[in-house]
Parts: sequence; structure tokens; C-alpha cells
Amino acid sequence: MKSLRTYLSVAAMAAAIGLAGCSVTGTAPTGVTGTSSTGSSSSASSGSASSSSAGTTTAVSLDTLAQDTHFDGDDLTWDTASEVAVTLADGASSVASGSSSGVSVDGDTVTISAAGTYRLSGSLTDGKIVVAAGEEDTVRVILDGLTLANSAGSPFVVESADEAIIYLADGTNNSISDSATYADQGTDAPNAALYSKADLTIAGPGTLAVDGNYNDGISSKDGLVLAGGTVTVDAADDGIVGKDYAVLLDGAYQVTAADDGFKSDNEEDEGRGWVLVNGGTLAVTAGDDGVKAFNTLTIAAGDTTVKESEEGLEAQHIVVSGGTANITSNDDGVNASGGSSTASAGAGAGGSMGGGSMEVGDYTVDISGGLLTINAQGDGLDSNGNATISGGTLVVNGPTNDGNGALDVNGELAVTGGTVAAAGSAGMAVTPGASSTQSGVQVTLGSSVPAGTVIQIADPSGTVVAAFVTTKAAASLVFSSAAITAGTEYTVYTGGTATVSAGLGEGSLDGAAQADTVTAGEYTAEQGPGGGGGGFRR
Repeated sequence: MKSLRTYLSVAAMAAAIGLAGCSVTGTAPTGVTGTSSTGSSSSASSGSASSSSAGTTTAVSLDTLAQDTHFDGDDLTWDTASEVAVTLADGASSVASGSSSGVSVDGDTVTISAAGTYRLSGSLTDGKIVVAAGEEDTVRVILDGLTLANSAGSPFVVESADEAIIYLADGTNNSISDSATYADQGTDAPNAALYSKADLTIAGPGTLAVDGNYNDGISSKDGLVLAGGTVTVDAADDGIVGKDYAVLLDGAYQVTAADDGFKSDNEEDEGRGWVLVNGGTLAVTAGDDGVKAFNTLTIAAGDTTVKESEEGLEAQHIVVSGGTANITSNDDGVNASGGSSTASAGAGAGGSMGGGSMEVGDYTVDISGGLLTINAQGDGLDSNGNATISGGTLVVNGPTNDGNGALDVNGELAVTGGTVAAAGSAGMAVTPGASSTQSGVQVTLGSSVPAGTVIQIADPSGTVVAAFVTTKAAASLVFSSAAITAGTEYTVYTGGTATVSAGLGEGSLDGAAQADTVTAGEYTAEQGPGGGGGGFRR
């Protein structure tokens, strides 16, 4: 696999990539258009790339993904006449007469040992599907109304193959469930309800419910691509894991996990351990991190929601170039971090701090498109290195305590475009740095205002240039957009009315009370590690 490190760490690259067409069986992955050419029972539908809030198409093309992952259009194309039908039943599983010798049945264990396409239906209350094919073999397993459970280990294991494809047949409901204890708990033993040692793809228009009662729900010890399906995962540890990479192209994935929700965890190999959300919908409720990558986490298209987490998005490098992401966290909402930074006393919960020295490490947040909204009890957007905002919309409802900030950047916060509205406590407010080419204002309210308060910014003519509605109590607001002109004095009001989406919109000053006046580009105090500061900026 080629490394995606170079293009995933630069948001503009993802935004510049066009769409590629391909012919597929089933629903086309987001960002790919095509029609069925195989006569499959599932008919194709045209797909279109998800767009950012500004309408910019940012989905990475299938051609690019084919170069950098195991997935390509051929994975979803096959001759239905070559399918091997396997019917599962307790003590009576069977293979269709005259079918390939690539599948065998031993009691309630079904083993697939050769490349091909296998259609599985029926149920096993205490059985197992094993894929043990050659290292160059592609094995496609169609789940056609499958109910599979195991009382002593993983019920679905890919021991060996070049690639395993799990295709969810149209109109079918499928389920895979393991037990809370495994007989084999060795280091290299399977530890997920759906477990693969080979590259794994999940696709198709059907549904799949995965209960990982022992540890993980879905786990690939190689690469993982999610290209379709309506999938729910409930896991005792991590929800969905790809080791080298984890990619969401299409489908609707709902994850509930006691630990991390959706992640890639290769910490050893250069260029591996990355996550890409390139379409579809992802909804995560996590006991720890919502979406996590060791290397780079990119949201280029689709709809990502982290409903509950300790830290919402976490990686060394975080890129948002399109799509929508709505993040809720008990600690940091977006956290570009690792283990190398050393803080002086007074560090915030996310490993960053205000008013003291912090090492600026090789960590970045890069927002160039899309809509990112954050509701965080810790730091809202936290980078232990630098952060750049050049497009899209960032809305932060940050902490109510002064030990954290809505924006917390150890290095430089460069704002050159887009819209930024970051509300929270006033004690550690970070403002745009000296390299910013787009101006902004820093509003420090005399006292905290409650949730639901309308904060409005009006130019000298009385025209409202920004209206923001708080999600929770806030004592400060940092706002930057193309509507703010450097050196201009703006009047800040609380109250009045506003029509907003994601907290931002149009306002009316009827009934509003003047709270302050601020000059664009003048930040009032040295607050936080990213440089607020007293001088004049753009």
C-alpha cells in the first residue's frame, strides 16, 4: 500500500481531487457514479460526492483511493452465475450441489479456502465462518439474511486472504454476535465479532448488526474500507478498527463503544495508521475517543457525528476539507496531540495550557472546508502544534471553566479564510496569530451569559455582520470571517433575535442591549498559548 501521509496532511489536496466513474454492483460509494454491469440482484444507483457547507465537492476520487488502499471498483463487480450458495443451519449446514470445492462444512464450522463469491444465508446459534484462502485470493462473502453467533470466540474470522469483501445483500437483515468470554485469549487470537487478518471491505445495500460482547465489534489487522451498508456496532471495547487505515466511503454506520469508536491504530509503520471519512454517515457514542488515528485523520465528505466521547477527534494531524462534523466531548473536541509535549504547571485537560511555556510539536489542525461544530467541556479545538483555518465554517461552544479554552493552540493559529465562531470561558481564550490574513474580533463579556443568548456584532452603520447563539454559558467569543474589516470598530450586543444554523446566522437588534465595542484585529490580552496579544493584527 502506498502511503497517504503526503496528501492527507494537506487539506487542499483532497479539495482539488475530482470524481472518478466506475461500474459497480449495488449502491455506488459516495463520490463514485456508475451503473450495474453484471446482472446482480442489487441494482446500482448513481452516487454523488458529499459537499461542504460552501458547496465545494471535496470527496477523494475512487482512482486515488485505489492507489492508496486495497479497494477499487472491481471489488463490487462479479458474475452472479459463479456464486456458491451456502445455507447455514445448526448441525445441518450445506453447500449447493455441484458448487465449488472452495468451501467445506465441519459440524457448525464453515470454512472458505479459495477465491470466489459465496452467498451465505440461514443461521448458526453457536457456529463459525472461517476464511482461510491463499495470500493472493480475493474472497467475496454475500450475507443474504445471515444470523451468526458463537459462545466461545469470534463467529466470523478471516484467517488468510489478499482481501475479504463482506457484501450485504439488498433487502436483507444480517447479524453477527460473539460471547462475553473467549476460550482463546492469546495475543494473536481473534478479539472481535467480525475479525480479519487480511484487508477487509464491507459494502452493499443491506443491513448488519454486530455485537462485540467480548472486545471489539469489527476489526481488521490490515486495511479496512467501509463502502456501503446500514451497519450498527455495539462493542465492549473499540467499535470499528482498521490497523493500517480505516476508510468510510458510503453507508450508514452507527457505533456504540465502551472505548474508541472508529479508528486506525498502526503506530509502527511509516505512513500507516490513518483515517479518512469520504462519504456516508458515521454516528459514534464512545467511552473514550470518538474518531481516532495515530497518523492523520481526514474528514473530506459525508456526515460525521460524535454524540458522546472523552475526546471527539484525535490524531497527530487532523484535516477537515469538506462534509459536516458535529462533535460532543467531555474533554477536548478536536485534539491534535501525541505524547511528546511537556507542559508547565496549569496545563488544561487536553495537554495544552495558557500563560505558560509549551513545546510546539509536529501536530496540526487544518480546516479548509466543510462545517465543523464542537461542544466540548475541555478545550474546543486543541493543537499541540499549529492550526490553520482557510475555509469552511468552525463553530465552537467550548468550556465554561477558565482552565480550558474554546481555541487552544500551542503554536500559531493562522486564519486566512472561512468563518470561525469560538465561544467559551475567558481565562484561556486564544485568538488568531500574526500570520492571519483574515481579520477578527475578540469579545470579552463582563460576565458569563447563559445558554441561548444571542450575541450580535454590528458594523458602524448598525448592520449586523454576525449573529451567534450560545449552546451553553459563555464569557467570550472569538469571531472571524470575510465580513470583518481590519481596524474597523464594531459594536457588540446581547439579546435581540436571530435565525441561525449551527449557531450562526442573521440577527435583528430589536430588543438587544449594547455590551461592548471592539476593534477588528486588536486582541486585548496575552491569553493562551497561541498568542492572543495586545497588538494590532489583521
